[in-house]
Amino acid sequence: MDKQKLLELYNIDIDELINYASNITKENFGNQIEACSIISARTGKCGEDCKYCSQSAHNHAGIECHPLVDLDTVKKAAESARANGAVRFSLVTSGRRPSDEDFVRILEMVKVVNSVEGLTCCASLGILTEEQMKQLAQTGCVRYHHNINTCRNYHPQICTTHTYEDRINTIKLARKYGLEVCCGVIIGMGETRENRVEMALELADINPESVPVNVLTPIEGTPFENYFDKITEDEIVRTMCIFRIAVPQAQIRFAGGRSTRLSHENQERCLKAGVNGVIVGNYLTTAGVDVKEDKATFAKLGKVMV
Repeated sequence: MDKQKLLELYNIDIDELINYASNITKENFGNQIEACSIISARTGKCGEDCKYCSQSAHNHAGIECHPLVDLDTVKKAAESARANGAVRFSLVTSGRRPSDEDFVRILEMVKVVNSVEGLTCCASLGILTEEQMKQLAQTGCVRYHHNINTCRNYHPQICTTHTYEDRINTIKLARKYGLEVCCGVIIGMGETRENRVEMALELADINPESVPVNVLTPIEGTPFENYFDKITEDEIVRTMCIFRIAVPQAQIRFAGGRSTRLSHENQERCLKAGVNGVIVGNYLTTAGVDVKEDKATFAKLGKVMV
């Protein structure tokens, strides 16, 4: 699928576009929805200057920061996630990469997560060194999460302390050591529709197993605190369809912003179109959707959470 074709599809009747995407989803995934959960294992005081992020030390969001959590906290959170139906659990830390001391403890966390029956461990730890990525894989982490966040052309408008290539190289390292890749984006940061098509095509080149799609939640104290009008609900639904068409065999996963930026009706339209993964529980510094509400919605739409 090329850029011009995806731009053309953006403009067709929205019900027709939803049906188009829905057929692709059914062909590749049937009616299954995969649930995962995350823990903010280290929060805040990040030296990167990502303009959307409440955890950046360059911003002034006033969030509650904490150092690396203990193993017992991880174990309880992982068990709770499994009880809520999650089959994957991700360790997420703020910062460019963990210190050597923190990384040793994170490897122990991987073992703790894998000790919970029915749960596999994922991690989102920033721009790791090659040795760190190798150790992470050897310890039993299955999937590495590292978003491109936006397209190559728009990246300089989002962050200046690391490059788009830094992100791509990290993803390549994960692949090199046999890790699956979870790689997504944040939409609604002032990018154009053409930028979103570029995101879709770049994700297709990466070919990740999972594509979490966040919709920007403007947070007070960040440069994007007033970005409520940068994307409409109709455009969000259309974008989910375009991503499904561009990466037909990847799980398109609802992530941050779905409950604050989308009505329940439009969340259902996204699920009909091609969203076949969700994060259950809360996100990093924002609240998520109650798992009972999610399960009721899935049942209504004939979806099965796995």
